[in-house]
Amino acid sequence: MGGLSFIDRFLTLWIFLTIVVGLLLGRFVSAIPKFWDSLTIGSTNVPIAIGLILMMYPPLAKVKYEKIHQKLWKIRRLFVFSLVQNWFIGPFLMFFLVVGMLPDHKDYMTGLIFVGLARCIAMVIVWNDLALGDREIAAALVAFNSIFQILFYSVYAWFFTSPMLKLMKMGAVSSKVKMKDIAISVLIYLGIPFLMGIVTNLAFVKTKGEEWYKKHVIPKISPLTFIFLLFTIFVMFSLKGDKVLKIPLDILRIAIPLLCYFFLMFFISFLIAYRLGFGYQESTTLSFTAASNNFELAIATTISVFGLDSNESLSATIGPLVEVPVMLGLVHVALYFKNRLKKYQQEASPEIEKANEIDDLGWEDIDFDK
Repeated sequence: MGGLSFIDRFLTLWIFLTIVVGLLLGRFVSAIPKFWDSLTIGSTNVPIAIGLILMMYPPLAKVKYEKIHQKLWKIRRLFVFSLVQNWFIGPFLMFFLVVGMLPDHKDYMTGLIFVGLARCIAMVIVWNDLALGDREIAAALVAFNSIFQILFYSVYAWFFTSPMLKLMKMGAVSSKVKMKDIAISVLIYLGIPFLMGIVTNLAFVKTKGEEWYKKHVIPKISPLTFIFLLFTIFVMFSLKGDKVLKIPLDILRIAIPLLCYFFLMFFISFLIAYRLGFGYQESTTLSFTAASNNFELAIATTISVFGLDSNESLSATIGPLVEVPVMLGLVHVALYFKNRLKKYQQEASPEIEKANEIDDLGWEDIDFDK
């Protein structure tokens, strides 16, 4: 934890303060929400759209995409386990948690279903690095999740908000949830930064070299994630200030299934990884990759499909407020496991040692203020 930067160390505080300032200004300075609302085209708020895209751009510019297939093939057993965690266990766990805890609020339920479907692609690198997990494996899994979300997120969203809810005798969410609309949203809010990241990476690495790129480009674009995370949160909460302050109990109800989800995904993943014989770094990386979520994408899609002022987007917005402090706490839990469990005093498994012979996939500069 000694390498934690000043900004990272107090990330929860910055997010909390941004939310408070946004809520108060939105509640008592009516000109602010009116100004943001004037910048809305259809169901798209331009400042939030820009914020979400630029928030996800830096992490996606750090990955060495050409080496992903090599890494994943060498760690295929671990990769298969991660695939099951992220695209089977995680979505179904969130679904059953919200159906059980929010049956009377289908709007909040839907927003959290969208959160459960969005696998983490940015912040997980921070949590994994602080807990001394395997950075290269994390980068490979995150890069894969990015591609998988572009291809299948819209299908998953339709499946869980229509057939699955009907199966639970709750009825489909609404005719608004259409695969085409969600796919367009994913292509905009994840596809654009994904393309920007690839183009930036290839252009500079080929013309200037990899070392120059890591030394001069990455430090300049890395702060964008932190800056636009706070900017997006500020805009959203200043727009919703009046509404949020009137429903504190609803906010608490939204937070409870999120808390259960993060803890269950982390501990279940850690236990299974331990039982399967993975080392500490592998188990830690698998656990944080499974427990974290891409709340940026969930926020973007719920706004695009349901509107900026919807309860669906509100519940998705609560995600980062809950996730950040929980994940920081789980970093300490992981380090406790490392020191307490004898098995984790050993070296990584031969499979991982061999895989790590490949050059790393990036993400060296994970601090937001670098």
